[in-house]
Amino acid sequence: MTDKKADLAGPGIGNYDDVEKILPRDYTSILNPKETQKAITAIKLYIEENLCKELNLIRVECPLIVDRQSGVNDYLDRDGSRTPIEFHISNDYDQHPIDAQIVQAATKWKRVALKQFGMEVGEGLLTDMRAVRKDYFLDHDHSAYVDQWDWERVITEDQRNLDYLKDTVKKLWKVVRGAGEHARELFPQMKTDSYPDFPEELTFLHAEDILEMYPDLPRKERETRVLQKYPAVFIIGVGWTLKDGYPHEMRAADYDDWVTETTSQDGQPMHGLNGDILVWNPVTRRRHELTSMGIRVTKETLKKQLEMTGQLDFLRLPYHQAILNDEIPLSIGGGIGQSRTYMYLLRKAHLGECSVTVWPRILREMCAKKNIHVLE
Repeated sequence: MTDKKADLAGPGIGNYDDVEKILPRDYTSILNPKETQKAITAIKLYIEENLCKELNLIRVECPLIVDRQSGVNDYLDRDGSRTPIEFHISNDYDQHPIDAQIVQAATKWKRVALKQFGMEVGEGLLTDMRAVRKDYFLDHDHSAYVDQWDWERVITEDQRNLDYLKDTVKKLWKVVRGAGEHARELFPQMKTDSYPDFPEELTFLHAEDILEMYPDLPRKERETRVLQKYPAVFIIGVGWTLKDGYPHEMRAADYDDWVTETTSQDGQPMHGLNGDILVWNPVTRRRHELTSMGIRVTKETLKKQLEMTGQLDFLRLPYHQAILNDEIPLSIGGGIGQSRTYMYLLRKAHLGECSVTVWPRILREMCAKKNIHVLE
């Protein structure tokens, strides 16, 4: 069994012997590569159009590169284990240089962008985000190349609660599931008895609830057990330290609010206004994360979370100063993995069937032996 502490961060399976064991042995893709590309285009258009309708968003452009000093890049975790790619732009013979970073996600940039685009309460933005995460272990559903639908919406103080979070999550799931049904209508061969239908409803569980169900298991194994019972779940409260002394997962301290006190349906004290959608992938027979999202920090919860993680020095950065000085709006937002969503909806065994990126030779050869067509 994996150690609980080791399971908090550092995504990916970890070695190729284990990857070889989990890749399906009897796999045949329902769609060929050409059909897959047509289906991806249809899903992409459907999700973008319907997310904008459901959440009142407009599509905007987002950066691939940001200024290191801005503080808007996403550090994903709070332990420093995943760092962005950096490079120096000498510019004007180094008279006016810029130290730049490739984004790992647009999580914090989006909140600043709400002000830039003049968004009012109830309005928001959607981006077609591309990023690089160099510290992933490259397996069947982790890639160094990241494509996401990143979205953000302006909210009021009164909307900073679990009911509003859940209502937003339900709308998002309606769109994702609808995209899968849309693809099945366009490609009737997707309607097969080999795999179950997409779950109609999400099951909402707090991270503390899941820990109580499986107190001795590390996070990923707890998620696996839960998903075998409920094939689509939203796990609330990702980042707060649970009763066993560990957070469900290491969530950065300066965007999602995981410290705010809440109450469970049975009256138990809980924490966190954020969470993740996970589904059971019937092809890989494993847990499959689609999206992370949450209500964002206020100036009070930002300071509290940074204090808890020993990162108060971040408060000097422009992004954090904007929150402290009420210069950017309160918001809710998240990122939906594009290729991960295609992989799930199109019943694929590997992320490389949906996106073009770099993979080690050992993984390419492994996939070829298992009839998995990885794009080059």
